[in-house]
Amino acid sequence: MSKPQGSNVKERARTALQDEFLIDAVKFTTERLKNGKKAATAEHGNWEEWRERGRQIRAHTVAHLDYYLSRFIENARAQGVHVHFAPEGKDAARIAMDIAKHRGAKSVVKSKSMVSEEVHINEAFEQIGIESIESDLGEYIIQLANEPPSHIIIPAIHKNRRQIAELLSKEAGETLPPETQVLAGFARRKLRDKFLEADIGLTGCNFGIAETGTVVIFENEGNARMVSTVPKIQITLMGMERLIPTWDDLEVMATLLPRSATGQKMTMYMSGITGPKRTEDGDGPEEMHVIIVDNGRSLQLGDPDFQELLNCIRCGACLNACPVYRHIGGHSYPGTYSGPIGAVLTPALNKNAEEWHDIANASSLCGACYEACPVKIPLHDMLVYLRNRKVERGVTAPGEKMAMRGFKMLMGSHAWFERAVKAGQLGQKLLVRGGVIKSRIGPLGGWTAYRHIPALPKKSFREQWTKVTAEAETSFKPMTDEMKSRMEKIVQSRAKGGH
Repeated sequence: MSKPQGSNVKERARTALQDEFLIDAVKFTTERLKNGKKAATAEHGNWEEWRERGRQIRAHTVAHLDYYLSRFIENARAQGVHVHFAPEGKDAARIAMDIAKHRGAKSVVKSKSMVSEEVHINEAFEQIGIESIESDLGEYIIQLANEPPSHIIIPAIHKNRRQIAELLSKEAGETLPPETQVLAGFARRKLRDKFLEADIGLTGCNFGIAETGTVVIFENEGNARMVSTVPKIQITLMGMERLIPTWDDLEVMATLLPRSATGQKMTMYMSGITGPKRTEDGDGPEEMHVIIVDNGRSLQLGDPDFQELLNCIRCGACLNACPVYRHIGGHSYPGTYSGPIGAVLTPALNKNAEEWHDIANASSLCGACYEACPVKIPLHDMLVYLRNRKVERGVTAPGEKMAMRGFKMLMGSHAWFERAVKAGQLGQKLLVRGGVIKSRIGPLGGWTAYRHIPALPKKSFREQWTKVTAEAETSFKPMTDEMKSRMEKIVQSRAKGGH
């Protein structure tokens, strides 16, 4: 995972905010997904109980990850699966390349997998002359555009039909109209040949079931089922935390994931793959490999601030709810994973908070991500922890340090605070228009470029408090005396047996 050179989150966000189509496209789709989730969860009825159950399952699994990994590996191998462990992303890519070279593979067809994006598997295959084709329509589009995914669930969320038509027309060698049915039809025909020609099918893994060694894949297009049945060799990339203990636990995840991701009651296809093809099976791979990827995940185990990060089920709900992501899109973030989960996961996986600390600041800390998360990951708290660690390590800009020292001085002295308020009330007169400050001068520019700052009132709350208190005492004292008198009469009446 490489960080874009010569840029930071602010610069990329500034570029994104100048792209009106990008903003409209991302807002439209995330709003549709968010509303779909809201409707699906409301119809479900007891959503909060299922959220809590999901949190418990994931927290339990991660707390005992060594045990469940051992069970999964043992049971998968008993079913004839070749299980590999990759300490780092480059190791996962190397293992996949070794399998491909050993089998003399010429082509690989892939279903959607964020872990494959994380370890840059397409680039690795390209280096040794093996064609790697994405079969998910969104992933296929961004592969042709030579771009990373912009969303965990909808990779091409930032593209419109005309842009997609241009990309597919180049691939087709003819002009295709920007009509959804035509474009999808071309992609379907093109990919069907790739399924039949591929030597290897490569998939991701939504969940690994420890009790049977089963790989479970959720999808809506049917391409993952083709990838895992047509080619003779299957390779599955699985993040080491993507385990659940039993098939009973899958019921909970199969309820939470589709509703949170797309607002569906159920995903269109849910495949459970337990080992390679058997003699009596009509289809399936003759050889199956599972590559379990660490790549920084184990660093979070035992960390009181970040272990819950491993509970994530990659539904993308936090992206759809985040007001920052919905304005700047996924490419403003520096890593494979964008949005609130990416802002925490990227520094965690890269083991270098200093290099990636700026994305922790790209958040309003509103907590919408936590409210949306189906397994209750407190991402807003984690962003605060990241900021705190940045300060503790001394990775703070000089201007920010000076500002914090000034803030400490003001908040630690009543006299200085009053003087600052008075100075602000006087100084703002040159900037206030219509009760708000719109000026883009100095440090105000970052705020007022996209919103207005309310003007300070002529009198602060503190200045008005004495007057308000006196008025309240005058207004309510007679009423208080009258009520006291009435209560005494009621008590006396009841003591005598009256009503």
